Amino acid sequence: MKRNIIKIMAAVAVLAGGWACGANTAGTPADGEGSVLDVIFERKSVRSYADRAVEQEKVDVLVRAAMAAPSGMDRRPWEIVVVDDRETLDLLAETGAKMVTEAPLAIVICGDTDKSSYWYLDCSAATQNLLLAAEAQGLGAVWTAAYPYEDRMGHVINALGLPANVLPLAVVPVGYPSGDNTPKDKYDPSKVHTNKW
Repeated sequence: MKRNIIKIMAAVAVLAGGWACGANTAGTPADGEGSVLDVIFERKSVRSYADRAVEQEKVDVLVRAAMAAPSGMDRRPWEIVVVDDRETLDLLAETGAKMVTEAPLAIVICGDTDKSSYWYLDCSAATQNLLLAAEAQGLGAVWTAAYPYEDRMGHVINALGLPANVLPLAVVPVGYPSGDNTPKDKYDPSKVHTNKW
């Protein structure tokens, strides 16, 4: 487990520093950083899961990776609810995250509004870290939004019994992928601007 955590923390460090610093002019990873970039470029949204539980040590890595995210003024407004109870998972599926019905696990990233008015930004970074940690461990996951949809948020709040100051950002189903899942190449050079628009 310690090795997995070190690998995830290395990925987080590269993300924080910007991948371009570790890439050559052809856009491929520099020596020694390929595994981190592989995780970034191989990440995909997985919506179908095998009938197999996720080991607790992998869940621990997912949560630790999420909490390694950057946070404005180091407020760390995230609150994380790990759900593996089938009845609660089925309730969460009614929020629009239908794939939760197949997943053995969901991780709900929430934000404490008393700690930060921009909790959704920090919690978005935490959610991305969680998705990368899932990919690094051979798991599949997908970001399903609760925020900013009031009906979805209300459903998650009720299903999980969240306190008034804690709002849900995302319900992330997690499990071992089933079927063929391939990453999309989303690079679009027309969206890159240098110095000015």
